[in-house]
Amino acid sequence: MSPLSKKDLQRIFQKLDKNGDGLVSLEELKWLLETIGLLQFSLQELESLVGKPCLNLDEFLFFYDSISSNQKEEHVNVGNNINVVVVDEEIKEEEEEEESDLVKAFKVFDLNGDGFISCEELQKVLTRLGLWDESCGKDCRSMICFYDTNLDGMVDFEEFKNMMLHTIS
Repeated sequence: MSPLSKKDLQRIFQKLDKNGDGLVSLEELKWLLETIGLLQFSLQELESLVGKPCLNLDEFLFFYDSISSNQKEEHVNVGNNINVVVVDEEIKEEEEEEESDLVKAFKVFDLNGDGFISCEELQKVLTRLGLWDESCGKDCRSMICFYDTNLDGMVDFEEFKNMMLHTIS
């Protein structure tokens, strides 16, 4: 998962908080997690995890930090040689899960399902997530071109995977 800045998270929170009461409901949080392909929870599971029916901004930021740090911890606990075989199997499983998560994330951006992310699709998704601001002057074409290794003007899954793995490390 690529880390998001506090400013990005605040914008996402504001977009989710449709009624402006300073709270994000579990339904809205569940929708976000499913939309970005991060986690699949029932509302009951999410409420038992979060411990309340809605989150304020600070709680939302804490929730993001906790799911981000859990993912980091899974990759750190490599110890003595006795566990090497188990770790190798776990790494294989993590890589398969990572690939599956990347496929889900790719599908979020590939709106028309053609196997490519176009500039228009990228801008629509970033806008929907509250991460696109036309006044900042960023151009989706330059963002696409940076990772478009076959120069077809779009990002295919392998290019997306390379981008995400490069961004994470």
